[in-house]
Order: sequence, then structure tokens, then C-alpha cells
Amino acid sequence: MDVLIESTSSFEKDLGRLSEDEKTAAVQKINNCASLFPTQKADVYRKLRRLPLPSDINGYESSLYTLRVSQKLRVILTVDEDPIFGQVIFTLFRVVKHDDLDKAYKGVAESLYQELLHHDREAARIS
Repeated sequence: MDVLIESTSSFEKDLGRLSEDEKTAAVQKINNCASLFPTQKADVYRKLRRLPLPSDINGYESSLYTLRVSQKLRVILTVDEDPIFGQVIFTLFRVVKHDDLDKAYKGVAESLYQELLHHDREAARIS
């Protein structure tokens, strides 16, 4: 199984603002999860915390997770398993201080799920 790690510009900006120690810790934690995934997938998922979807999207499950880097630092990411191509893709959205997690998550969730939110609101308006 191939493991791909993709990062967004927001993640890269966040990473650039961290101290060298924080940056190293974040990169090591992400690489550790990615290297373990092919053989110890369950262990990797135990290290991740699934973030809830906005309440007005019913019937869907979030693919957003947080990875705890340290007591103060979290990475917001998705894990997409693609069995057809035999790969898993870790997409890194943000790396933020724990205190900023809710605000950062809302921004990522709104951008990812905007189409679903809009569709559900339209469907509610029609029915």
C-alpha cells in the first residue's frame, strides 16, 4: 500500500509559524503515522480523533481528524483510503495550538463541506 502525504497552503503557513522544535515534532508525528499505516492501521486510527460534522449535515460521517502532536499542538487532517489504487492519502489542512483548534476546524469543515451544507439547505427549503 502506498501512503501519500499532501499538505495545503494553510498547513504550510501554520508550519512556518512554529518554532523549530514544534515543527520537528509535528513532522515526526505525521511521518510516524504514515509509516505505520500499512501494517498497523488500527493503531494509527487510535491516535486520531474524529471531528464531528456540522450538525446540519445529516447522514454523513466526517473524514476530518485531529492528531495530537503535543499537549499544545494539533494537526487537522483527512485520511482517505483508496483500495482500488492501493493507497492511502493523508491530507494535512492545519497545524494549530490546541486553543485555536475549534476555530481552525470550523474553517476547514466549512470549506470542505460547503457543497453538502448548501445542498442540504436547498433540499430543506424545497421540501
